[in-house]
Amino acid sequence: MSGISSFSVSKQPPLILVADDDKTIRVLLRKAMEQEGYRVVEVNDGKQCLDAYETIKPDIVLLDAVMPVMDGFTCCKQLLQIARNNLISALATFDTDSALNNTVISKIWERTPILMITCLDDEESVNRAFDAGATDYVTKPIHWPVLRQRLRRLLQQGQVYKQLEAANQALQHLANVDGLTELANRRRFDDYLNTQWINLAQEESPLSMILCDIDYFKFYNDKYGHPAGDVCLQKVGAVLNLKAQKHQDLVARYGGEEFAVIMPYTHASGAIHVAATIQAGIKDLQIAHAGSAVSQHVTLSMGVATVVPTWESSPSDLIVRADKALYQAKAGGRDRFVSSF
Repeated sequence: MSGISSFSVSKQPPLILVADDDKTIRVLLRKAMEQEGYRVVEVNDGKQCLDAYETIKPDIVLLDAVMPVMDGFTCCKQLLQIARNNLISALATFDTDSALNNTVISKIWERTPILMITCLDDEESVNRAFDAGATDYVTKPIHWPVLRQRLRRLLQQGQVYKQLEAANQALQHLANVDGLTELANRRRFDDYLNTQWINLAQEESPLSMILCDIDYFKFYNDKYGHPAGDVCLQKVGAVLNLKAQKHQDLVARYGGEEFAVIMPYTHASGAIHVAATIQAGIKDLQIAHAGSAVSQHVTLSMGVATVVPTWESSPSDLIVRADKALYQAKAGGRDRFVSSF
């Protein structure tokens, strides 16, 4: 699949998670925060805070230092560990499922600001709070104007990070997506092929590829015009994307009227099946093509290749095999696919 999705920053009011064992303080914090237009969720201790954090993903955490079950310092450390684990997970899976909205940089920015609110104001407690990972620190009794200003500052910083994340993901989208078909572009194709080659060489698992070419596409543009040619490319690309079998499969616009499908963990028989379903899907479109020498409708020639990657070979070997098979399909009369094993 192409793995393309849109990116946006939430327009909902900020969500604040309040963790304090003192019900009176929680009620006062809720009223003060709701007057500022924020959404509020309350919990009684650090353990509940961790559970709520995973569920609601707040924009900021207001955390008391001294609580039963789990104190604020321990909770703060574990919140920080959650952020680290998310980053480790992102690094471990980076660029393996073509999900552009799961970038490493978004995981780095995922950490939620933590504001400690406590009656402990000695230097050791303050140092302990920051060592545990607190972003800021205020003392009880609460000075409400100070708390409001610090909350606004932290939320503004968080909003800037989210905007930067959205901008980064939009740039990633532009850098990796073909603007006409919304499929992966050649750059994304190259990156994904290289990544899968390394992964599958380690696992000694098969990797298949289909190279596709729209038959007599130049004549199509000459007869119907380039705007119609663009629509044709979009329709063909949509069929390819629909017929790709697994979420690991990547469909790319290879160049001009050429497309490619990368299929990790796919044996030759599976790749041939995908090619056959693609061919049937294109015929079902019934796009008129009076300039074609093989059909009254748009057709595809396809080259199918399968290898088990090794450290002694390279991704270009698979491309060469698929390209030779595509040449044979064209030489054999077009509107067909040829397999190379």
